[in-house]
Amino acid sequence: MKKLFGTFLFTSVLALAGMAQSHDGHNHSNPAPAAAKPESIKLPELSFDFGKIPQGKPVTHNFIVENIGKDTLRIENVQASCGCTTPEWSNAPILTGNKTTIKVGYNAAAEGVFEKSITIYYNGGQVKQITIKGQVWKTPDQSAPGNQALNVFKQSQ
Repeated sequence: MKKLFGTFLFTSVLALAGMAQSHDGHNHSNPAPAAAKPESIKLPELSFDFGKIPQGKPVTHNFIVENIGKDTLRIENVQASCGCTTPEWSNAPILTGNKTTIKVGYNAAAEGVFEKSITIYYNGGQVKQITIKGQVWKTPDQSAPGNQALNVFKQSQ
């Protein structure tokens, strides 16, 4: 009985030290890392540059999303980094090999350079990120003055 207690104590100390081994010789204290899920979504374009756009003129761009996985692709949510960026997408499942679009709108209200991120949540916790960027130029506060020379030209005819 004393020998059995000593063996149990020794085995317990090894287990606490992370060195316990099972009957087949592998270490149970350090489980193998989880295998990465195979990629199921393809976005040919991860970023779009609107270039220079006028202030006050909303713009949109369609990002293509393709299901390259073996299972149905489900886009669960698409979330923008700020309220000036609005994504639109379909909740319909995308079968293998099929495509859909995510339409991203940007309200060009503030002058200056912008870069906004949009996060796509799909298939139970997987995530992809896309970005839009550009530069908003300030539009004049008032319309251009009338061309007085045009009035003179009209009167002379």
